[in-house]
Amino acid sequence: MINQFSRCSICLLLVALVFARTSAQSAPEPVREQLLNGLTVLFWQRPDANVLLKLRVHSGAAFDLAGKGGTMALLGNALFPDPATREYVAEQLGGKLEVTTSYDAIDITISGKSSEFERLVEFLRGGLVSTQLTPENVARIRDARIKQLSDKQTASSEADQAIAARLFGAFPYGHPIGGTIESLARIERADLLFARERFLNADNATLVVIGGIDKARVMRTLRQLLGPWQKGDRMVPATFRPPNRADSRILLLDQSSATTAEIRLAVRGLAQSDRDALAASVLARAFRDRWQTFLPDLSSTFVHHEAHSLPGSFVLGASVPTASAAKAIASGQEVMRSLAGTGPTAADVERARGDLLAEIMSQTAKAETIAELWLDAAAYKLPGLNAQLNSIRSLSAGDIQRVAGKLFTNASLALVVVGDSARLKSSLGENVELRSDKANLKTAADPFVPTKKP
Repeated sequence: MINQFSRCSICLLLVALVFARTSAQSAPEPVREQLLNGLTVLFWQRPDANVLLKLRVHSGAAFDLAGKGGTMALLGNALFPDPATREYVAEQLGGKLEVTTSYDAIDITISGKSSEFERLVEFLRGGLVSTQLTPENVARIRDARIKQLSDKQTASSEADQAIAARLFGAFPYGHPIGGTIESLARIERADLLFARERFLNADNATLVVIGGIDKARVMRTLRQLLGPWQKGDRMVPATFRPPNRADSRILLLDQSSATTAEIRLAVRGLAQSDRDALAASVLARAFRDRWQTFLPDLSSTFVHHEAHSLPGSFVLGASVPTASAAKAIASGQEVMRSLAGTGPTAADVERARGDLLAEIMSQTAKAETIAELWLDAAAYKLPGLNAQLNSIRSLSAGDIQRVAGKLFTNASLALVVVGDSARLKSSLGENVELRSDKANLKTAADPFVPTKKP
């Protein structure tokens, strides 16, 4: 009993030390400028032989046309269709060129030697102003993506895709960001030209520049090379028909050769701009720790709050022995009830809060992470990074319980299990929908109508 008490005291002391250290640290804030075409520029000069440029187009996969999922991801791939461009940036300029697409945005990251800043901006200009959407390029990138999706899907990725579709149905967040084989096959060159004209505009973007370069040189180069980038005639808001309630049955996807089961539980989450979004991230960490305590059989356990421009999802998942699948689902639901009912302990919150702060502060040593945090703040109208850190530090157990109640009380719960149905079905009870393939993952209440176009 004494040893257990000592171990607990040491753990609390370590958490307190981490919290004290992160409380004393602050994050840099950018200098803000804007070009005449509406492009917002966030700049930070720091001693560095390299420079990072990270540009965000504030429209992502949520704006894919109905039935043509993957359009915005293909547009991102088409910005720099020649692999030789990436090789040149890596080998000759000492940096990297990368394009990623999320539901809310297309992000372009290009970095290299500060002495080559103008060359880096020239590459950026080529992708944004003179996008090469030739028939040959469109066919090549589409075929490459279809080939990639043709590879066999793991049980974990199948569960992730299924839980999103189960929770959101026809709503954009229920569709894979990169599309499906079927949806990609429907995308034509005209669709990418339309998306470029509608979304790839200077006043719909923010650029971060961080590195060993002075502000005058940065702004002179950006005005010269990105000043001609066109401004859009109107902004397209993210307005969609709200998703229906999730089907209450457990969706069981059969993988007869599986020796373990992948389980996912999800409820609707909060938007990035919600004042409780940071508290939901702390809640996720406290939830994970309590769930693992309830059921030690869990492995590859995760709990995360996925916030987007519109309300996202609170998802928990794990891999468990087949015999423990039903118990894992029941324990996850019990943790939801306990956190909403009695809340976490002060020690739970202190540990989860310290964990999140330590993670954020460790990442702020990287220029790319700082750029992402600034872009998020600009996109979702968030307070400055230091204000966000202070908000996390001030969260109490009562705050976390209140957010748990907000998310879990009377929530529409989606449940997915991927595994050997012959061994799973009897233990999961009668409230189960069994499918032997991945087709038709919509919610039961969803009518067969296309997603509302933005």
